[in-house]
Amino acid sequence: MKQHSFNIFYELIRVPHNKSPSVAFFIVIKTMNNIFSISEPKKFVSLHPMKNICHISLIILSIIILGGCSGQEKLLKSTDYEAKFKAAVQYYDEQRYSRARQLFENLSLYYRGSEHSEDISWYYGKCLIEAGYYYNAAYQFKSFTKRFPYSSRAEEAAFLCAYCKYMDSPAYTLDQSITKDAIAELEQFTERYPQSTHIPEANEYLDQLRYKLMQKDYEIAVGYYNTESYRAAVVSLTQFLSNYPDSPRREDAMYYIIKAGYEYAINSREDKMKERLLQVVNNFDKFATTFKQSKHLNECQDIYTKCKAVLATMEN
Repeated sequence: MKQHSFNIFYELIRVPHNKSPSVAFFIVIKTMNNIFSISEPKKFVSLHPMKNICHISLIILSIIILGGCSGQEKLLKSTDYEAKFKAAVQYYDEQRYSRARQLFENLSLYYRGSEHSEDISWYYGKCLIEAGYYYNAAYQFKSFTKRFPYSSRAEEAAFLCAYCKYMDSPAYTLDQSITKDAIAELEQFTERYPQSTHIPEANEYLDQLRYKLMQKDYEIAVGYYNTESYRAAVVSLTQFLSNYPDSPRREDAMYYIIKAGYEYAINSREDKMKERLLQVVNNFDKFATTFKQSKHLNECQDIYTKCKAVLATMEN
């Protein structure tokens, strides 16, 4: 039976792509006729019915796949662009986005500037989203807003462009150029369409993207501390607090400023040490006042005590 299935599948893949599904089916039936001839009745009847079912299912699936591919190839090569457009829209409505995308891409050059141009551009972008090609979809919808600025779909296209860039934004550990671009696109959308029903959604995306940038900046600043670049850590963490005053990382950032500041101070030249130790003392006072229940309070208190001891010695 396995050999029979292979023979049938072999005949299937030999069918030229320009043949119709009915021709392919006829060829398969003819092949099955030759294989399962009356002269081999015992070979056809297997002792394992489930195996027979699996082999026959494979044959039927092959016929369906071949028929589908043949039809798609015909449409792609066809010069009947009106029929091709209708088929593409039908595929889209049936949620067969991969086939629709191929046809809309094929049609985009032919219908450029024609009555169907806007529809093709729109549907093609939507198919790209469904396929997860967010970078290409963002470009497509950006192009749509420029080519059809007065379209009833212009607002939606602007939002989808921003949405695709949001979806394309990588993890915070990676380069955040795309994230910054997505933020700019979303901000531009909210300014241009302040009454849009997408505003709450856009603001939510903005919050998520800004949090990602905040997390990236925090990790970079703490990274300086971990590599013993204490001066850079103090500068970066201070800048971080200025950029993100309401950050949930504020407590940790102030904690690291105290730790990095102390290490930087005690390793400074004597004429700079006093000034830097006093800055650590000042930072501790702010931290203790702001975060009275902090888990870092005892450790920071120890650093404060060390600073005061060194300053007292310097005074004496």
